[in-house]
Amino acid sequence: MHGFANPTRFLSIARPLTPVLLVFGLLIAGGALVFGLFYAPAEQLQGQTVRILFIHVPTAWLGMGGWTVIAAASISEIVWRHPLAAIAGRAAAVPGAVFTAVCLITGSLWGRPAWGTWWVWDGRLTSMLVLLFLYFGYIALAEATAREGVSSRIPAIFGIVGIVNIPVIHYSVIWWYSIHQPPSLSMGSSAMAPVFMWPLLVSTLGFSLIFGAIVLMRMRTLLADAQAEARLRRKALDSERAPAQGEA
Repeated sequence: MHGFANPTRFLSIARPLTPVLLVFGLLIAGGALVFGLFYAPAEQLQGQTVRILFIHVPTAWLGMGGWTVIAAASISEIVWRHPLAAIAGRAAAVPGAVFTAVCLITGSLWGRPAWGTWWVWDGRLTSMLVLLFLYFGYIALAEATAREGVSSRIPAIFGIVGIVNIPVIHYSVIWWYSIHQPPSLSMGSSAMAPVFMWPLLVSTLGFSLIFGAIVLMRMRTLLADAQAEARLRRKALDSERAPAQGEA
């Protein structure tokens, strides 16, 4: 893992990998969405509303996956002091929050015809909303510590604590009575027809590649900002030393 701690080495891999992930992600997700939204048959019980799931499920997965990346980066920063861990956590926070918000919006659009209401305060929906607020809190903490020059361990601790909400989201439909449907996909079994399952899995793969490309782009941007700020600080120190040496 520390082999990628050198920014130059990391950038040498991230630069060519970013467009590859983005292009393949757009092609795969686009193809799956075209099939799911326009060619997949209507579901027996859900009717045409089943098409929303081709966006809703991948964004839900990446909303939780984004925080998992933050938690892993936070552990790497605190335990192994990985130099790029804080940047990786910050880079995953914004796209993770966006995917979480899209998940909540598409879930409401699906819930209105399916449940007769836009929103219910059940375990799955409430814990997903909590995840969005956790993202907002992490982003605010990370931006504040970066701006003020405070230790980035503070948002890292927040990122580790927030991982508790991920299993709550996953198991909420099992632990508590919920209007939300139980998981249709699990390890080794599926309650979903193949005509819906395979496009959904392909869509999830495409969205995951897009997420990875966005994270790499944001890491490159944050690294560039940090390097530019470091150069400005060096120039400021040099300019302060020059008059002092002249007076001496």
